[in-house]
Amino acid sequence: MASSALNFVAVNPKLHQSPNPTPPPHRFTTARRFSTATRPIKASIFDPLSSITKPATSTSPETNLPIRQIPGDYGLPGIGPIHDRLDYFYNQGRDEFFKSRMQKYQSTIYRVNMPPGPFIATNSHVIVLLDGKSFPVLFDLSKVEKKNVFTGTYMPSTDLTGGYRILSYLDPSESNHTKLKQLLFNLIKSRRDYVIPEFNSSITDLFEVLEYDLATKGKADFAEASEQAAFNFLSRAFFGVRPVDTPLGKDAPTLISKWVLFNLAPILSVGLPKEIEEATLHTVRLPSALVQSDYHRLYEFFSSVAGPVLEEAEQSGISRDEACHNILFAVCFNSWGGFKILLPSLMNWIGRAGVELHTRLAREIRTATAAGVTMAAMEKMPLMKSVIYETMRIDPPVPLQYGKAKKDFVVESHDAAYEVKEGEMLFGYQPFATKDPKIFDRPEEFVPDRFVRDGEELLSHVMWSNGPETEQSSVANKQCAGKDFVVMVARLFVVELFRRYDSFDVEVAASPLGAKVTLTSLKRATF
Repeated sequence: MASSALNFVAVNPKLHQSPNPTPPPHRFTTARRFSTATRPIKASIFDPLSSITKPATSTSPETNLPIRQIPGDYGLPGIGPIHDRLDYFYNQGRDEFFKSRMQKYQSTIYRVNMPPGPFIATNSHVIVLLDGKSFPVLFDLSKVEKKNVFTGTYMPSTDLTGGYRILSYLDPSESNHTKLKQLLFNLIKSRRDYVIPEFNSSITDLFEVLEYDLATKGKADFAEASEQAAFNFLSRAFFGVRPVDTPLGKDAPTLISKWVLFNLAPILSVGLPKEIEEATLHTVRLPSALVQSDYHRLYEFFSSVAGPVLEEAEQSGISRDEACHNILFAVCFNSWGGFKILLPSLMNWIGRAGVELHTRLAREIRTATAAGVTMAAMEKMPLMKSVIYETMRIDPPVPLQYGKAKKDFVVESHDAAYEVKEGEMLFGYQPFATKDPKIFDRPEEFVPDRFVRDGEELLSHVMWSNGPETEQSSVANKQCAGKDFVVMVARLFVVELFRRYDSFDVEVAASPLGAKVTLTSLKRATF
C-alpha cells in the first residue's frame, strides 16, 4: 500500500514493462551457487552514479552548493516526447534511457520527457532525480503536490474506478485523503490478529501447489500459484472470507490483471511488436467499457464482504459506494499488485544468493520460532530482516515517483544545486537512487547482511514505501499506510519458506511483469 493504505505499486515498473527484450532464462542450481560473501549478486553491469562532477554557474543563499542550470531539453513539441518514448521502451530500455542521459549531461538531475506523451498526456516534461540526496524531495509535501500524479504525467479515466478519484490520486491537502487513509488504517488495525494465522493457511496452500507441480512436471511456475494465494490471504485476513466460497471463485487474479492493464497501458510494454504497442497502448486509451464487467464482479465481491468497513465509512462522511471502490483499489491494485511483484523478487534474489545464505536463514529462523511464529520471534531474526530490506533496496517495488512543485525551490544533488520552478513536474527513478555509491558500499551487489547491526542506519535510504523506511505513514503524508503490513508479510513469507525447506533452486528470466521465477526444486527441512 504505497500512496494509499495498501498501496504498494506506485507505479511499479514490473507492472509497466521490461523495456529490453526478454533474455533466455538463467538457471541457478545448488551445485553452482556461491556465497554472497565471495561473489555477490550484482543488479546491473554499471555503476550509474560514479564519477559525476558538475561545474558551478552561480550561488544561492538556500544552499552551500554551486547552482547549476538544469541540463537537458524536451525537444520539439510532439516530436521530442515521441522520440523519448521510443528510446524509453524500445531503442534503449528504461535503465539505459536514464543512464545515457546522465552520462551525457554529467548530472544526476536533468530534463527529459516521460511516457506516455501524445496523445494521452498533455505535458510529458519532467525533471529527473537519480541520486539518493535529491530523490527524497518527492516526499516533502511542503515543496511538492501529489494530486493526480500516482501514475505520472497522465491519469487513468475515473471510469475505471467507479467515477471517483481514488485515494492514490489525492493530495493530503484534500479532505477526503484523511478520511480514506484513516479508513484503511483502521481496517489494518482491526484485523491485525488474523494476519499470521491466515497467512499460514494461505502459504500452506501455495507450497502444496508448488510441490505438486514439481512432482508431476519437474518444475513449478511461481507466479500463478502465488498470485492466487496472495488474493486468498488478503481476503481472509481483512474480511474473513474465502473467495472460493463466493461467486468470485478463483477468478480474481485474472480479473485484476486485466483491469490493471487498462489503468497502466500507456506506460506498459507487454512484448508486442513496437508498431502495435505504439498504436494501441501508447497513443490512445483502451476503452474502459471493455473491462467494466470484470470490474463489476470485483466490486460486487467487496461490496458483499466489506460490510463493517463500509458502515464505518458512512459514519465518517464517505458514501458506501466511494468507500467500496477505494477498498477494491487498495486491496487489488495496491496490495495484490504489490505482492505480485515482491514475492517473486524475494524468490529471485534469495534463490540466486545460494545454499550458504539459505542455510544461515534456516538456522536463524528455526531457532527463533521454536515456540511458534510471532511478531516477537521475527524481531530476533536480524539476517532475515536485512535480506528483505536489501531486496527492497536493490529491486524496489515502488520505483517511479512523481510530484509537482508547489513553489520555486532549490533541489540538491551531492555536488550541485538546481532551481525548480513552481508547477514543474519532478520524477525520481528509485532503482538509481537506492544504488547511489555515495550512500551505499557495493551498491550494485545484493549483500544479505547490509542492514544488520550498524547497517540499520542505512534504512533511511530504503524508500520503497513512498518514504524512508525509518519514517511512519500518516494521514498527513503519502507514505504507504500498509508499510508495516507489507514488511510483516514479506517476513512471514521468508520465515515460512525456511521453516519448511532447507534450500530451493530457481530459474529466473525477464518478464513484462518483473522477474519470472520457475522453481526446479524444493529441498525439505532436514534439521
